[in-house]
Amino acid sequence: MVETVLCYIEKDNQYLMLLRNKKKHDMNANKYIGVGGHIENSESKEEALLREVKEETGLTLLSYIYRGKLLFQNDDFIEVMYLYTSKEFKGEITTCDEGELHFIDKNKILDLSLWEGDRYFLPLLINSDEFIKLKLIYSQDKLVKVEEWKDEIH
Repeated sequence: MVETVLCYIEKDNQYLMLLRNKKKHDMNANKYIGVGGHIENSESKEEALLREVKEETGLTLLSYIYRGKLLFQNDDFIEVMYLYTSKEFKGEITTCDEGELHFIDKNKILDLSLWEGDRYFLPLLINSDEFIKLKLIYSQDKLVKVEEWKDEIH
């Protein structure tokens, strides 16, 4: 099992989205995602969030909100993703070695090339303040099942 963090940075009713188009053999190739990545062995979720956002964007988060916990399963691959949003940050956006960073109007995000499961949690993230807990089950990169995740731990 892999644990990751994902952050949607908000400015002027837009989210900062990363078009993954620079890495070879990228499972997210040509898809738009938020910024984030793997939690290292000695890191907390929050430490990983701050590090990944800084590495991928050059921005320093001043505050953030823990918005959800997602379980992605794709055949034998399992990922637990901790989902965050932030409206408060400082710094200038830098070049990302994983892709292109773009602020996208929230009402246009679903028009982008996204993972199918992202189309389930992004509207919840955009339109609600509720804590999101979903299982997104894929087979051969195709979404086959979405269900509420009833684990007890945030």
